[in-house]
Amino acid sequence: FLSFFLSFFLSSQTNEQIVTSYLTSRRWDWRPLFDSGGMPSSHSALCMGTTTAVAVLHGVSSSLFPICLGFSAIVMYDAANVRLQAGKHAQILNAVVAKTRDLELDQGLRETQLKEVLGHSKTQVLCGALLGILIGLVVR
Repeated sequence: FLSFFLSFFLSSQTNEQIVTSYLTSRRWDWRPLFDSGGMPSSHSALCMGTTTAVAVLHGVSSSLFPICLGFSAIVMYDAANVRLQAGKHAQILNAVVAKTRDLELDQGLRETQLKEVLGHSKTQVLCGALLGILIGLVVR
């Protein structure tokens, strides 16, 4: 559990954003906890920290290790590919809606901005994974 928690907490740039927000406005803003994207990928760190802890505690020949490794691979693939592409699609759709005045949309959709930062670059995912592995090795 400690590896899981520390991997997520230490890799999350969200903590910095929450503290900075409080110091500048004297109000707690918890919205960054639910944002995605950024360096390093906290999801990758969390998954690889857990996978590494399972490898250290149970061994790589245990039945838990390939399950954790497979789950980590899916999460990291999703972050670096699927969600990254969805963010690029959102960027294009936002530009199309902004430039097209005669486009018929349901009420309120024209003013709605799709979130453009959804995924991570491969570097952000790799850095998160390496941080998670390091934390998983250090925390036993």
